[in-house]
Amino acid sequence: MAEELEIKLTLKAKDLKAALAWLGEQPEASRGATKVLVNRYYDTPEAELNGQKAALRVRQAGDRFIQTLKTKGDFVAGAHRRQEWEWPLPSADLDLELLAETPLAGQVSLSNLLPVFETNFERQVIMLRDEEGTIEVAIDCGQVLSGDHARPLNEVEFELKGGNPRSLIGWAKKLAGRVPVFLNLVSKAEQGYYQAELYAPGPVVQTNGSEALSVTGFLHGLSLCWLTGEPFPMDQVDLTQVALAARQGGAATQWEEILQSLKDRKPIEAMLESPALGQLQTALISA
Repeated sequence: MAEELEIKLTLKAKDLKAALAWLGEQPEASRGATKVLVNRYYDTPEAELNGQKAALRVRQAGDRFIQTLKTKGDFVAGAHRRQEWEWPLPSADLDLELLAETPLAGQVSLSNLLPVFETNFERQVIMLRDEEGTIEVAIDCGQVLSGDHARPLNEVEFELKGGNPRSLIGWAKKLAGRVPVFLNLVSKAEQGYYQAELYAPGPVVQTNGSEALSVTGFLHGLSLCWLTGEPFPMDQVDLTQVALAARQGGAATQWEEILQSLKDRKPIEAMLESPALGQLQTALISA
């Protein structure tokens, strides 16, 4: 079992190539392999794994197969931290015996597991090494597939391999200064479950009485609105903490632009045409 810490950015397809080009030009960068990855996710007919906030997949890369189990984990300054188990497989067939020593054992009807959706994409890997740490950057372009339904997938993931976790934020902030990005707290698995109609997000934002919404709550709410296409519920929240963090992070101008867009009920996807959203988000997690 390992622990994974990563920041995921969603981009428009037209901006993904620009992001790849800029990252590859950095003196700290070394370009790795390009792979086509086929990822099949499993769950029971009652979506028991999703109920446990876990994701189980078998990934094919060429003639290699890897079975992976991930927990939902939590968010630390905009980065996603979770537990992860990985096992090599001889084929694309799921090996249930490998799950016996994981939190799924005794919690889920493992014999009822079936494929529910796929996330298939081409991945270009770039390694970034500087005085702060080592980061693996995965630039993914593909689709989330369930039955006859498809959803585009265009992401840049920064995963910490060693060193200071703040280096993740630093590189995400640099990229947000070059191309429009969206700091996305919705995982590929959550996108797949939503596409398969096995996941219906709860309230976009959750607050305790009259308390102001936290920065993490704001970022998570934006991510759910991106997933569902619904407008952000401005009439339900107090954003004073977010406004303060934006000013502290040096993003007051970006905050005013995004605040007006949210008041105008503009879809998050449409806000990706401007660099202000990603710049605000990375400033918030820096602050």
